Amino acid sequence: MSLFDYFQKVDADKIDGFYKLTKGQIGNQIDLNPSSIEGYDLIFFDIEEERGSIRNQGCSKGANQVRSYFYQLYAGLNPLKMADFGTIKQGESVTDTYFAVTDAIAQMHRNSVIPIFLGGSQDLVYANYMAYAKEEQTVNLVSIDSKFALGRTDDSINDSNYFSKIIMHQPNVLFNHSNLGYQTYLIDQAELHLLEELFFDSHRLGELKADIKVAEPIIRNADFVNFSISSVAQPYAPANKVTSANGLSGEQACQLSRYAGMSDKLSSFGIYDFNPTIYDNGQTANLVAQMIWYFIDGFYNRKGDFPACNKREYLKYTVNLEEGDRELIFYKSPKSDRWWMNVPYHANFMKKYERHLMLPCDYKDYVTATENEIPERWFQTFQKLK
Repeated sequence: MSLFDYFQKVDADKIDGFYKLTKGQIGNQIDLNPSSIEGYDLIFFDIEEERGSIRNQGCSKGANQVRSYFYQLYAGLNPLKMADFGTIKQGESVTDTYFAVTDAIAQMHRNSVIPIFLGGSQDLVYANYMAYAKEEQTVNLVSIDSKFALGRTDDSINDSNYFSKIIMHQPNVLFNHSNLGYQTYLIDQAELHLLEELFFDSHRLGELKADIKVAEPIIRNADFVNFSISSVAQPYAPANKVTSANGLSGEQACQLSRYAGMSDKLSSFGIYDFNPTIYDNGQTANLVAQMIWYFIDGFYNRKGDFPACNKREYLKYTVNLEEGDRELIFYKSPKSDRWWMNVPYHANFMKKYERHLMLPCDYKDYVTATENEIPERWFQTFQKLK
């Protein structure tokens, strides 16, 4: 099936203020009538699907409200090579929608184009994951969410259990999952224990609020990011039926989106759960539009320093640990001052896991190693390879 068969093009007449846009605004920079996938760096679209939502019905109808704010933003200094493909309409069944999303994203990946998309309910993360499974590519997923989606596994897939479905899918191509911003009073401790047993990492909201920079190396290690608006505090994003009084600020949401855009490894970015049926004078739609803007800004400021090919270009630091006669090797990029650490692996794992074994980290991990301790993120990755 042709990629364009999945999409309904944007109707400019339904975008508030579209015909009053000036030359420098995104609405006049983005291509609304693409005839080919070639020539673009980024493709935006929305997915009109919410049948997997348990408590947030109405979340599939907000795309044009977001567009009205997004198109009014100014593109900045970078030439914008981006198209808006429009809407993947709800299929006859949820499975039909999943198929369309999976195939569309897979085609974009094959053409080295990064999709930025707006849900829809969060179970659509499963369809995004299936695009990577279709390519048989092992991946890392980062979920920015106040909760874990490990719900009742015997239920049909929905926004409360989709991550369980990802874990159980065979063949499984998920190498690592990181949650950013979970709130302890919203989760079952048994779920947290399960993620720890799988050597997945989870980071409490308080950790991010204390220092948002801790999220940068985690997101830099992601192939795709799932950003739920429910992770943003209600005062900043009230248009969501399951939002919490606590959560990320609007500024922090934009910073995390920029980290995602800057990641050389990341190849898709999804924002979910904005619900326009809750009137908030456009506040949440405005924030989502700015999050997309920050992702694009990050993308056009990528450093191209993911050290998968030529490590000789990086500063190398070797730390010998006293216990266990172990040697940890760190690399620092002279372009960006960002850090990575090498995780040793058996030769049999090389082809399948090589992309994940130059592990993004920060200077604190290096300091931890110099103090004769193994950094937690190194240990978790190493355990997966035993």
